[in-house]
Amino acid sequence: MNLPNALTVGRIAFTPLLVWLPLLVLSGLEGHLLGGSVAVPFLLDVEVHIRLLVALPLLIGAELVVHRRMRPVVQQFLERNLIPEDAMTRFRAAIESASRLRNSVLAEVLLIAFVYGVGVTILWRHFMALDTATWYATPSAGGSKLSIAGMWFGYVSIPVFQFLLLRWYFRLFIWARFLWQVSRIELRLVPSHPDRAGGSGFLSFTVYAFIPLLMAHGALLAGNLANRIFYLGAALPDFKVEIAVVVSFLLCVVLGPLLVFTPQLAQAKRVGRREYGTLAERYVRDFDGKWLRGGAPADEPLVGSADIQSLADLGNSLEVVRTMRFVPFTWEAIVQLAAVTLAPMVPLLLTMMPLEE
Repeated sequence: MNLPNALTVGRIAFTPLLVWLPLLVLSGLEGHLLGGSVAVPFLLDVEVHIRLLVALPLLIGAELVVHRRMRPVVQQFLERNLIPEDAMTRFRAAIESASRLRNSVLAEVLLIAFVYGVGVTILWRHFMALDTATWYATPSAGGSKLSIAGMWFGYVSIPVFQFLLLRWYFRLFIWARFLWQVSRIELRLVPSHPDRAGGSGFLSFTVYAFIPLLMAHGALLAGNLANRIFYLGAALPDFKVEIAVVVSFLLCVVLGPLLVFTPQLAQAKRVGRREYGTLAERYVRDFDGKWLRGGAPADEPLVGSADIQSLADLGNSLEVVRTMRFVPFTWEAIVQLAAVTLAPMVPLLLTMMPLEE
């Protein structure tokens, strides 16, 4: 196991212990582990376990997956000769700029400040915490009163999770910014490329690198809904709008940055249809004159002639140009990403029907 892999595995193992294990111990000492005077004891709080033991490791592991996938993708721009020689400096400057932002200490400090200033104080305390007596807080006239376990949860566990989540959104911003900068370069797209995206079809595979991130979001939403179904009397259909909004938002976040190449792809398709149409017109006229109007030499056989195969190949190229996409991803990618996001919510269907059914 190389060093990056070992570090990632270590973080996946250590971080949940830091954010989850103290909650288990403190809740047990306070008598809120499995019962007591609260409506939601620690061991029955589905959301916290999914958040800290499922979504959190996925967010950490996704860093390694994306790092491995993105570096070869960036290299593909060069290997496929999409970047003109006179734009090579701009391309390399975009790579260096993205690297500086990704490694920025100031950016991470600002994220930490936002987590404690907004994420914990406002978002979690007023919008995300359950409005009932739980192992971490008890509602009162002056606001929720945190237990000892709740203090660790609110000032250690939640901030760690929110920081990792916000850092992911920041990195998605860096990726989108890099793609936008590359899209300002006039790429050398080939309309007849078999990937039906002018040679940029490799970008479609970048979205699969974000599958762990989407699964983490799906698991986070499933845990949030589970608590509201189990303890607040809600039903899964009550949240169909929220589920649709989350799935749509995540698809836009992952696929949206690729749309910056749409103008160039559309232009390449228009030019390709015109140029290949002109080429086809010249070829078929010559073919017609040779084989149908008596232009072929008397001793040249029609059967086995390379002209027939060339005509078929030209027709295939025209079909590729005609079906060229305006976006560098497919419908299959959209469906797969949506399915991955929704997968963690499948067990909640059991709240609507017995397991036997």
